[in-house]
Amino acid sequence: MDVSMSADHARLSETEVTFFLVEHGAWDVVDGALCRSFTFDSFGAAIGFVTAVAIEAERMNHHPDIDIRWTTVRISLTTHDAGGLTSKDTHLAAAMDALA
Repeated sequence: MDVSMSADHARLSETEVTFFLVEHGAWDVVDGALCRSFTFDSFGAAIGFVTAVAIEAERMNHHPDIDIRWTTVRISLTTHDAGGLTSKDTHLAAAMDALA
């Protein structure tokens, strides 16, 4: 399968990833995935955030790995079928920043 055929599946260059990280400083790349932790005042607020993320992820048809530990939500994003980071990841990450 040629993943370069779709703009959503085109892997981002290192420069594009670096630009995203400069603009969204709370995110980092760990093992090839965009990662960030969000901390909230309560478990309910953390779950509310996860619910909002789930709605946006469904709308974008792109689903993050989510780990919830009391008031901390850890997110990991990668486009598995592209074998790395794509614009789907950065767009959903930016949406999560706005939701938080």
